[in-house]
Amino acid sequence: MRAFRSLPLIVLALLAACAPKVDPEQQAQALAAFSTVEKVFQHPRCSNCHIPGDAPLQFDTQTPHMMNVVRGPKGEGAPGLPCASCHGEANLPASYGPNAPPGAPHWALPPPDQKMAWIGVSSHELCSMIQDRKRNGDRDMEAMFKHVAEDKLVLWGWAPGGNRVPVPVPHDEFVRAFRTWMDAGSPCPQAPARG
Repeated sequence: MRAFRSLPLIVLALLAACAPKVDPEQQAQALAAFSTVEKVFQHPRCSNCHIPGDAPLQFDTQTPHMMNVVRGPKGEGAPGLPCASCHGEANLPASYGPNAPPGAPHWALPPPDQKMAWIGVSSHELCSMIQDRKRNGDRDMEAMFKHVAEDKLVLWGWAPGGNRVPVPVPHDEFVRAFRTWMDAGSPCPQAPARG
């Protein structure tokens, strides 16, 4: 009977022994890659919609969105004023002016139950949030990679139109950094010391 009680511990030890090992150099490269990931996530093209409250921000100055726009029950705006009222499937032509509403497929904020708000969070907290399926839209790391590599709304950050500043890290460099970080087990920077 005792042998059966220790069986789960033996299985766990064997699984731990089979887990891929990350050497210190790969760990350092992954953490350096995460700093690139963080730079992208923290840029206004991304963080203007990944907000802690319910009012999106706009412009590089992260000004509260005009017209009292709010997240709404699904992240698609308030009933009667959905995001799609102004934000189409693509940026408007330049002839509409430099401040015309931008557009990309499925323009919306994250839903209220998974805000993925990373304005003002530490590197450690951002890293933890990206990995946490309860906070990241129920995505495993491969799904997160696909999201940042292919999602048309994410890709808009590199071609925002008008006089908006694109994300400063080239998309292919960002995707490589995300993969480097992910392939090393997605290590997080140390949590800031509490004091």
